[in-house]
Order: sequence, then C-alpha cells, then structure tokens
Amino acid sequence: MLLALFDGMPMTTTEPVMVALSGGVDSSLTAWLLKQQGRPLATMFMKNWEEDDDSGTCPAEQDAEDARRVAETLGIPFHARNFAVEYWDGVFEHFLAELRRGRTPNPDVLCNREVKFRTFVEHAADLGYPRIATGHYARVVDVAGRRLLLKGRDPAKDQSYFLHALSPAQLAVAEFPIGDLQKDEVRRLAARAGLHTSGKRDSTGICFVGERNFRPFLARFLAPAPGPIEDTTGRVLGTHEGLHHHTLGQRGGLGIGGLRGGTGEPWYVVAKDQARQALIVSQGDHPGLYARRCRTEVALWTQGAPPSAMFRSGVKTRYRQPDQPAEVCVCEDGTLEVRFAEAQRAVTPGQSLVLYDGEVCLGGAVIAASDALHGGLAMRPPASG
Repeated sequence: MLLALFDGMPMTTTEPVMVALSGGVDSSLTAWLLKQQGRPLATMFMKNWEEDDDSGTCPAEQDAEDARRVAETLGIPFHARNFAVEYWDGVFEHFLAELRRGRTPNPDVLCNREVKFRTFVEHAADLGYPRIATGHYARVVDVAGRRLLLKGRDPAKDQSYFLHALSPAQLAVAEFPIGDLQKDEVRRLAARAGLHTSGKRDSTGICFVGERNFRPFLARFLAPAPGPIEDTTGRVLGTHEGLHHHTLGQRGGLGIGGLRGGTGEPWYVVAKDQARQALIVSQGDHPGLYARRCRTEVALWTQGAPPSAMFRSGVKTRYRQPDQPAEVCVCEDGTLEVRFAEAQRAVTPGQSLVLYDGEVCLGGAVIAASDALHGGLAMRPPASG
C-alpha cells in the first residue's frame, strides 16, 4: 500500500484559501475550522444553475443567503459568482448527451473536475487566493513529494469516488478540512460554533440542479423516445417513454408490476437495446445483471499515471459500494480492462469505475461496457512499460 511506505501527514500552509461555501453544514464548518488556524480566508458561493421552475421557490437563493449569513457570523469576506454558462457547457450538455446514448452518467464527477476545481479555482486565484477548500469528505496528504487523495474517515460519507477525476494540479491546490471527521461530529462542532446551518438537511439530487421530479425535468431537454419493454425471451410486456429514464438494476417505475404470470418476483432492468430502443427486464435476480469483466473509457489518474500496466486494485463501480478486488489492465489507448474477483451486479455504462489502493484513490474511468447478459468482451494487451 502506498501509505505504508511513508509517514503521510496533512499538508500545513499559511497560503490564503478560498472556501467554496454552499450554504450547507459541511462547507460552513470547513470555513470555521480554517478560521481557527488564523489563515487568510475568504468565501465564495457558486450559483451554477438558473432557476426556471414555476413552483415559486428558489433553493439556490436560500442557499446563497445561508452562505452569506455563515460568512457574516464568522467575519469572513463573502463573494458570489454565477457559473451557469460554464456548468451548462462543461457538465450538463455532456450529461444530456450521455442520456441520449442510453447511458447513466454521473454529473457530480464532471462537475467537480470542470467547475468546482477549475472555474472556481480560477476565480479564487484572480481574487488573490491560490488555494481552495471544500466541504468534501475526503483527505489529501503530501508524501515523498506526491499528493495523495484519500478516502474520508467516515465510510458512510466518503466522497473520494466523486473526486477521482481531479488532476495532480487540481489536487495540489485543494484542501478538505472535514475529511477526518464523522458527520455527527461535523454537526456537533457546527452547533457549538453557533453556525445556523448545523441542523440543515443535506442536499441531494443532481449536482447543482438539485432535487426535482426527474421525469418532467428531463422532458424539457430530451424528446420522448418510446420503445418496447421486453423480457429476456423477447416477449413484449409494455412500453417505456425513453431509455434515458431507466438504469441497469432498476426496480420499480416500469409500469408492469401488475402483470400476471411469471415468478411473481419484482421486475428489474437487465439491459438496454439502444438500436431498437428496447428495455430488457427480468423477474428476480437474473444472471444477466452480473458481470465478471468490464471495459472503460480513457482513465484519469490522481498521480498523473497508473501504478503499472497491470495491477490489482480495489474498485467501486458505484458510490457507497465496498471496494471490490479486481485485476486492472491498462491498454495502449489508455482505457482499462477490469476483471472482478467476483461477479458484480449492474455494472452500468456511463457510471464511474474508481480504483483504490487501500485508503488511496488512484483514479478511475467511465464504464463503457461489461460482459453482463451478452458477454463477448475481448481483453486487449496492456500498455507497454
């Protein structure tokens, strides 16, 4: 393990730091912790989505007000920036394109790389703050001249999965002050510090787009693309409104739960036939949901390069999944071929496969295909060197 070779300690610096203040408890405590260090400090709120609902409510406005109030409580300068254009161009258009391909994208990963740790960093630097701090549950340590991205101490909140695509240059300016804390500790410390966000509910939903009724929201951007719902024998069971509304392993929301016959077990999505716009389903825990191998797109590495052309690693194919042992082959074109020690359920194209050496996040890649259901993935030679 990488950490076993070094006495890794969190980096200490007196450089000015800009806190990405979201209006939630995690970033609020991040600002408070840095203030206790006596660092030159400022905060910035990012608005990355233009509200266009007819509900009369605007969560971003409330978040901005909460962020401003936290900054005032702490006596820290407050800035606000609108990055909606950068978010649309760098994240949301890609998100829609992936959905059109029938894949299940993870916009939070791209949002971190393209907005939070690129656009935000540039604006912070323009204001005289060369470093940024966020409320992510992750850690960074400097060991032997290298900056390592580590899992957060709280296994239930660890967010290194969403940070795996950050480059070495992006990690070099990043700080995660709450990464050593448990969530309940964060709330307790925030309450003790007098931060009004200490009891605020955690946000969910798409990165910066927030919590919405997903189907009507997507209907504003993606035209209906109906097709058949079929079982694995080709029997038509019903119709769907678009493959982009469904993901592998999904249970429910199919509109076929009342069908008679069969095993009586729940229906699950086991595949998508993009050419025919067909959604393939099966009752129960179908073998077609499980994959022994997968192929990815070009991988991104937190150290700038893979540890070797072939290596063993812990991997996650979805957030909150325990690390799964696997053998990783880095191909000549930079993509990965991954063999799992045990078959994995619902290895989903468009989602991220993230690699770990114990606590250290090595990097990851977008899943392109797996051998679930249809099989036929040919393993390619590893990269030379």
